[in-house]
Amino acid sequence: MVVLAKLGAPSMPGFMMDRRRLMLIPSITIGITSCQYTFEKAVAKAEFADMPALRGKDYGKTKMRYPDYTETESGLQYKDLRVGDGPSPKKGEIVVVDWDGYTIGYYGRIFEARNKTKGGSFEGGDKDFFKFKVGSGQVIPAFEEAISGMAPGGVRRIIVPPDLGYPDNDYNKLGPKPTTFSGQRALDFVLRNQGLIDKTLLFDIELLKIIPNQ
Repeated sequence: MVVLAKLGAPSMPGFMMDRRRLMLIPSITIGITSCQYTFEKAVAKAEFADMPALRGKDYGKTKMRYPDYTETESGLQYKDLRVGDGPSPKKGEIVVVDWDGYTIGYYGRIFEARNKTKGGSFEGGDKDFFKFKVGSGQVIPAFEEAISGMAPGGVRRIIVPPDLGYPDNDYNKLGPKPTTFSGQRALDFVLRNQGLIDKTLLFDIELLKIIPNQ
C-alpha cells in the first residue's frame, strides 16, 4: 500500500473500481460494433433489394407473361419472328437448326450468338449447325416443343421457364449446349448459382432443314 501511495496510485478500493470499469470498455465496444455491423448489413440488404435491375423480378419466383407472345399449355411462351414454309418436323426426323441463347432473367447475358456480330470470345463462324432427332429426348423440353410447331425457314423466339429448361441446372445433360467457353461459363453461372438469380432463358431458333427418316 505504501509503494502504491508513493507511486501516486489510488487506494485499493478505488483502484479495483477503476479496473472493473476498464474491463467493461472492451465489452461495451464489442457490443456497439456488433450492433453497428447488424445495422449496416440490414441497410445494405435493403439497398440491394431496391436495386432497379432487380425490382419487380421476384427472382424468377413469379412467372412473367409477355402480351405479344403465345403461351402453350406447358408454360412455354413463343413468338414467330418469321414464319417458315412447308410441313413441320415429325417424330424421328432429324432437324438442322441455328440458335442464339440469352439469360433473359439475369441481365440478358449471351451464351450463344451465331447470328450476332462475330468477334472476341464468341468467334465461331465455322461451327456446324445444331442437329437432333425429334422426339428422342436429346434437347430440353422447350426446344423440342418449339421445333415441333415450326416449318423450314421459320425463326421462333421462345421464353423458357426453368422447369422447361436444363434438367438439374446442367447444360451437359440435354442440348443445346453453348459452343464457346465464354457461353458455357455465362450459362453455367446462372444455372448453378444458388442465390437470387432468375433462371428464365430466351432462345431464337431458326429451322434450316428437315432430314426425313431413311
